[in-house]
Amino acid sequence: MAFEELLNEVGGLGKFQIIQMVLVLPPVMIAACHILLENFTAAVPGHRCWVPILDNDTVSDNDTGVLSPDVLLRIFIPLDSNLKPEKCHRFLLPQWQLLQLNGTFPNMTDLDTEPCVDGWVYDRSSFSSTIVTEWDLVCDYQSQKPVVQSLFMAGMLVGGLIYGHLSDRFGRKLILRWCLLQLAISGTCAAFAPTFLIYCSLRFWSGCSAVVIITNNWMLIVEWTRSQSKAMVITLITCAISIGQIMLGGLAFVFRDWHTLQLVVSIPFFVFFFSSRWLVESARWLIITNNPDKGLKELKKVAHRNGIKNAEAALNMEGFKATMQEELEAAQTKTTVFDLFRTPNLRKRICLLLFVSPKDSDMNFKFPRTVFETRTLCVQSRGHRFASTIPFFGIFINLQHFGSNIFLFQVIFGALTALARCLALLVLNYMGRRPTQMLFMFLVGLSILTNTFVPQEMQTLRVTLASVGISCVAASITSYSVHCNELIPTLLRAKALGLDVMASRCGSALAPLLMTLVVYLPTLPWIIYGVCPIIASLVVPFQPETRNLPLLDTIQDVENNKKFSREANEKDFYIKVTKF
Repeated sequence: MAFEELLNEVGGLGKFQIIQMVLVLPPVMIAACHILLENFTAAVPGHRCWVPILDNDTVSDNDTGVLSPDVLLRIFIPLDSNLKPEKCHRFLLPQWQLLQLNGTFPNMTDLDTEPCVDGWVYDRSSFSSTIVTEWDLVCDYQSQKPVVQSLFMAGMLVGGLIYGHLSDRFGRKLILRWCLLQLAISGTCAAFAPTFLIYCSLRFWSGCSAVVIITNNWMLIVEWTRSQSKAMVITLITCAISIGQIMLGGLAFVFRDWHTLQLVVSIPFFVFFFSSRWLVESARWLIITNNPDKGLKELKKVAHRNGIKNAEAALNMEGFKATMQEELEAAQTKTTVFDLFRTPNLRKRICLLLFVSPKDSDMNFKFPRTVFETRTLCVQSRGHRFASTIPFFGIFINLQHFGSNIFLFQVIFGALTALARCLALLVLNYMGRRPTQMLFMFLVGLSILTNTFVPQEMQTLRVTLASVGISCVAASITSYSVHCNELIPTLLRAKALGLDVMASRCGSALAPLLMTLVVYLPTLPWIIYGVCPIIASLVVPFQPETRNLPLLDTIQDVENNKKFSREANEKDFYIKVTKF
């Protein structure tokens, strides 16, 4: 933790940190767009079977006589229970006798029908094209649409594990630059994918890189920031994810063709790849991985950018080694992911974090059936990992269940989460890490339990409670993110975040399975969803409070952390703010 002293010398919050933030936030915003992209590129428009006499371009108007398209549709397409044209069936033969019925609706179950053997006709009023219209992912093929979203999430899991390990070994900047290029290539190629299988493969590849773009940008700025400002910086990054959600709603409203929208959110990563060369590698990581010369060089560079004139003279190798002696000794030992569980204090922290980490199984919200078509909606609260910002997948990737104006809902939910994250920053600075987490996680559970027992008829109250729950999830993510980064040492931070991503994905897989319990009691899954975050909030006090404490760098820092009492922490932990 001696690095904090060196950071004070070069400036813990100055011009360099501002520039670093300017380079970091835009990729996070656009990465969040990628995570929620299937809301629009995979939107399911209204559709019906293709009918030759209506939809064949070679058939002229004179061939149909005086019959209007609506009348012709009636004799070729049966009506569903809502008296709307069937989406997946058509009459085997034209039912001309239906023209003789004036306003009456006969029993059509006796009439022979067939699937849409010739394809479908789509309503293109909202979207000119989507991957659903491109590859006809409707009716018997509708189950293929969630495959894309699942593969993207699987890519995030794989990417978090693999690239998390590589980031601790080869550096945050190098792996980040590779992932920026990877997402640029895979995202651009996905816009021109000739088959659905190739598109799915490219989205999996995009998922591998999207999660790392968020986490590595996160680490690059946090590991260069003074202790008192870490919560603010992490809140800005999580707010960037919310801003990305808002941006996606606007971009999707302007670009209604899925190919164009895919390109618009992918091509900027080529620019981000080239601009990332101006990012500065984490000196914390360089020092604890036995690269003191490079670490000292980066510290001098930061001092110069922050306008600290006397710092470069003070930053000499002799003084540097004296200050960072313990860290340099620890750097001689190579680490693996198993080192997260080797020592008692770190093992306790990791296990508690994996339990408390808000997962999909904890964060489900019960909406009115008239608003949602399904009750298996779950909110994945590890939003600070995708994004990328990437949002609350159970709700954010099912916006069509709200109604037709999914562009507006995308913007509203993005704004709600942004406001909640700003609120979390105020509470974090006033109450500390542990009380803030406990408060918001308890409110999440309470909102779920309350909504479970609100009658279906009280739709306004149910939607209001669900919105409060979404906001509390966003706030709990921010508070958890701040606490998590302060509990894990730099030496193993990327590996721990990768492991955390895996735990979150396990939660996302468990959440839908819990819905099978409705056969025993309809409210049982929702009770479990509400009780879990409340139980998790009771576990938080077993973690140490980290407000205003410097970031931990080595495993030994974790084991010796009890030596830093709260009195010393809150007494006079003064760090100067460099002049811009």
